[in-house]
Amino acid sequence: MNSLHIPPGYTPVLDLYETQRAIGQLKRSFEDGLAAALNLCRVTCPLFVVPQSGLNDDLSGNERAVDFAIPATGGEAQIVHSLAKWKRMALHKYGFPAGQGLYTDMNAIRRDEPALDNLHSIYVDQWDWEKIITRDERSIETLKAAVNAIHGAILGTHDYIKSVYPKLTLTLPREVTFVTAQELEDIYPDLTPEAREDEYARIHGAIFIIGIGGKLKSGSRHGGRSPDYDDWTLNGDLIYWNGLLGRAMELQSMGIRVDPPALDRQLTLSGADGRRALDYHKTLLAGELPLTIGGGIGQSRLCMLLLEKAHIGEVQVSVWDEATAAGCAAAGIPLL
Repeated sequence: MNSLHIPPGYTPVLDLYETQRAIGQLKRSFEDGLAAALNLCRVTCPLFVVPQSGLNDDLSGNERAVDFAIPATGGEAQIVHSLAKWKRMALHKYGFPAGQGLYTDMNAIRRDEPALDNLHSIYVDQWDWEKIITRDERSIETLKAAVNAIHGAILGTHDYIKSVYPKLTLTLPREVTFVTAQELEDIYPDLTPEAREDEYARIHGAIFIIGIGGKLKSGSRHGGRSPDYDDWTLNGDLIYWNGLLGRAMELQSMGIRVDPPALDRQLTLSGADGRRALDYHKTLLAGELPLTIGGGIGQSRLCMLLLEKAHIGEVQVSVWDEATAAGCAAAGIPLL
């Protein structure tokens, strides 16, 4: 169900013109910081792919892609959900060596977003990144090092944007606290996964939850993950506490990607063995793709957090239900 939270006494810190200017400055700063932190090169990416390629991601496994017919080719295409698989193929195709990677400006439509609220839109814009690693680097230590590098890039961008707009007052924690999904369940057995995130992020400010997709001791999952990109034992979410909204805010989903054994195992566990016939999956199962780590960092969410905005519609253009549009207008929240 759609919802809207209006923080008491909320007034945007930056006006509309300042906001638009700041969005550009923030994105340019963060892209440079991200590329330097992880040794990434910017590349061009697709807006749509053909279904039989197997390159589109189905995220938690239930989302429908926006598809359309192409008379000129006699086939169909799908708007991407994310680029987790495409990036890995691109690294292989472009001949990137271990230790180097790519990032790209990904735009997507998620028609089946369950509900629109302050953080959720059907339009998604994110920095998708992917980097080649060695077999020895398929480890929790590599995952944590990448998280810390990205957090460092976020801190650098935040320091810069506050120097340009001194009236911004948000303070971010200097370090990320790591916790596994199982540890969260053990600490908060009576809470839902979302409530666990809220409580732990409220205490620690910036957290990374490791191990999302597989079943926990209770038999439930902390969250859904498609079986064919992240290794469920080597992935996670980077989450910040949003004090303005009083809730946890996921900025990045990332992980070390499946190798052939992990893909084989997760396809079976998910009842998705039919995907083995798709081009991408056949190539990966044959061991022909490089080992990688990667993720997607929400552009609008990062802008929203660092620019101290109450609604994601203040930093991106999307489509909203009438109640959200009217509620924001009444509260003085300008939707772009």
